[in-house]
Amino acid sequence: MSKQINVALIGNPNTGKTSVFNALTGLNQKVGNYPGITVEKKEGVCKLPRGVKAHILDLPGTYSLNASSLDENVVIELLLNKNDKDFPDVAIVVADVENLKRNLLLFTQIKDLGIPTILVINMADRMDRRGISLDIPILEKHLKTKIAVVSTRKGAGIDKIKELICDYRYLSVEPCLNASLIDPEYFDGLRKAFPNHDLYKLWLVITQDVNFVNLDRQLVADTSSFATHSKSALKRLQQKETIMRYQFINGVLKEGYKVDSSTATGFRARLDRILTHKFWGYAIFFLILLVIFQAIYDWSGYPMDLIDETFASLSEWTKTTLPAGSFTNLLAEGIIPGLGGIVIFIPQIAFLFLFIAILEETGYMSRVVFLMDRIMRRFGLSGKSVVPLISGTACAIPAVMATRNIENWKERLITILVTPFTTCSARLPVYLIIIALVIPNTRVLGMNLQGLTLMLLYLLGFGMAVFSAWVLNKILNIKSRSFFVVEMPAYKLPLFKNVAITVVEKTKSFVFGAGKIILAISIILWFLASNGPSETFDKAEQRVAETVGAQNIPREELSEMVSSYKLRESYIGIMGKAIEPVIQPLGYDWKIGIAVISSFAAREVFVGTLATIYSVGSDEEETIKNRMRAEVNPQTGEALFNLASGVSLLLFYAFAMQCMSTLAVVKKETNSWKWPAIQLVFMSGFAYLVALVAYQLLK
Repeated sequence: MSKQINVALIGNPNTGKTSVFNALTGLNQKVGNYPGITVEKKEGVCKLPRGVKAHILDLPGTYSLNASSLDENVVIELLLNKNDKDFPDVAIVVADVENLKRNLLLFTQIKDLGIPTILVINMADRMDRRGISLDIPILEKHLKTKIAVVSTRKGAGIDKIKELICDYRYLSVEPCLNASLIDPEYFDGLRKAFPNHDLYKLWLVITQDVNFVNLDRQLVADTSSFATHSKSALKRLQQKETIMRYQFINGVLKEGYKVDSSTATGFRARLDRILTHKFWGYAIFFLILLVIFQAIYDWSGYPMDLIDETFASLSEWTKTTLPAGSFTNLLAEGIIPGLGGIVIFIPQIAFLFLFIAILEETGYMSRVVFLMDRIMRRFGLSGKSVVPLISGTACAIPAVMATRNIENWKERLITILVTPFTTCSARLPVYLIIIALVIPNTRVLGMNLQGLTLMLLYLLGFGMAVFSAWVLNKILNIKSRSFFVVEMPAYKLPLFKNVAITVVEKTKSFVFGAGKIILAISIILWFLASNGPSETFDKAEQRVAETVGAQNIPREELSEMVSSYKLRESYIGIMGKAIEPVIQPLGYDWKIGIAVISSFAAREVFVGTLATIYSVGSDEEETIKNRMRAEVNPQTGEALFNLASGVSLLLFYAFAMQCMSTLAVVKKETNSWKWPAIQLVFMSGFAYLVALVAYQLLK
């Protein structure tokens, strides 16, 4: 058993699959995309007894192998392709002890594929409270597998899963039932035509055409001649198969699964009535948002100040300690300030992900989705549109991808087009630095004014998304109607390990994902700001000396004047001056203009760009915030970052298109450059107009 064991973790949504994945892998996991498609792929490594390692692949949640979305298609593609490097040696199906009947449908289908399969019954800590008892030997006998009863909350049963993975070769691969009995004549013909192929795999390939997806036909034999049944006939066969499986499952559970209904409580129903109430539901959600944004500001202030001062000191130490030269200047003026402009926001981003993880873990987020469906329907959106809009607070890219669950194309298109209005975590650094500069750090009715401003920006983005959807609904004249179905998971206390792993992984993903872009842009910007046309740039000292004349100016001030002159005459200064006439009416100078343009690569680059620009040639140990606060508008003599220009910047970033990565994923999802082009022109134009009006009114 020297080779690594491939394990596929499969299950319905809300069965605690992620908790099992986290319990097995801990922090030994990574997130990427499946080759060729933008569906998230989570994988990790688990250390097993006897020195064996398992490669755990957490597959997207699915209710059955009858795919109805691209996410579910990923599961089928993998399970049918033995040549895939991730093809499982053993499958683990995670089931929720309270919904075992529904979860077992998927289990019986996977067993039919001939893959060694382990059944993990999760949330065992609820069994006593719900009056549930299991006869494991009976269940194992009928389901022809081994079962691990686990509680990820208490850490019980995880070792049992690891032992079963190690011994996967001894698991039965015999199907639970004979699905071909739904139409013996049809399946006999299929068996004779393809004697060397697995019968149930062939049936899955044929029936996928009835549903949502087009399976990769190179994976299995050509079964087109057997898809001669009409789609309605194949649908009826699928329904017969589902009925047959549930009849088998009912018989098994009658013997091995008992529920004493007298022990059940109505707590969940009573809580649902409050949290999804027509008035109190929205009031509670608004109050929760208020608490979140207040906490983000109040809790993260100290670590942010510490990080800010640390990077300023590190930059100064680099300059004074290392030998003078281009490399030292690159480190001190380019890389360190650029990275510092992102690292400073780790505390606030971590707190944001912390609260989102807690809301998801408790089961409250599903109630929010249900609650907001009442509003969404009036604006021509599906209730399922709420999921992308809410997940857009983390990042627009996975949020746009999440629209794949919306069956109606027009509703999906509208959701894709308006989702970028939702405030993502990349905008957070811009909001935080500008709010800190222009909004007083005072309290109104006991609430932090800066925290209130941040919450208003989030609500403004969400409101604009909904309003834009209403406008698009009128323009595109959507007359189709769809129904919204969402599963309400049981309430539970957040699992600390899950929350911690989510916060660490999401924050790490944000910092490293942004860090690559910022590092590259910081180096480019440093070069552009440290070099210029030789006839003016190289003669900076001479030109400044001529301007100063015989005045007795201290050396430090003279050095600052030379640095300022070089920056104006550098390549980046020339570029900034060229665009200044366009952005001056918004209250921006050429430095802010450069930051706005460079932030199209990624919104968070805005702060890193200003950090790089303001650090070029600076010999003082100053934080980026202090440098920005000291900037003066040469035309008015007032602080550059004042209430008028600050509000203008906040509104511009609230409405402008997020980044080129978002445009790329919109192109991929709509299969056309038309929609991202419309998105870019409209959002950028609208952002410019709103920022212009705000500045002119407030200045």
